[in-house]
Amino acid sequence: MSLVAHARRELLLRAHRHRLRPEDLEDCYSQATLELVARALKGARFASRTHIENALEQRFLSRVHDRRRALSGRSPMQAALEPARSIAAVGERQVDIVDLRAELEELVILRQQLRRLSRLARDLTPDQRLVLASQLAQVPGGEFCRRHQWSPEKYRKVAQRGRARLRRLMADDERP
Repeated sequence: MSLVAHARRELLLRAHRHRLRPEDLEDCYSQATLELVARALKGARFASRTHIENALEQRFLSRVHDRRRALSGRSPMQAALEPARSIAAVGERQVDIVDLRAELEELVILRQQLRRLSRLARDLTPDQRLVLASQLAQVPGGEFCRRHQWSPEKYRKVAQRGRARLRRLMADDERP
């Protein structure tokens, strides 16, 4: 069995190099080989060398498909690790690790501000909340006035007062 595994290795890795990275293919091939060895140790018999070759290729392709499924998102851990970069074998030189998602801190700050804004908006009048929400949803003022039977002047005044009150509430909230 080891002669077959050794002889088929290069052929299978080369034939399927478009499916995965070389280290992933090596891992899949090793797993497939170990599965066949374990099966043989449990007493499985193979009819011929061709039978061993076919069984090895079948196991190998099964591992390749499993790995591709894991990388495509079925395994959140594998999907998260896929874009990771190795920092092994860097030697004595300093390595600058760059976080490709460096905007994370900015996102956290914006989410906190949004939660604060949502909490403070409860102190606005129902009309002010309605107008500001429609502006956030980019509903045109004319459409809003037709839908709610408001005059353009009322819409403008309520929106202006709502924004001013929200600014004051946010300024007051920032003070210790």
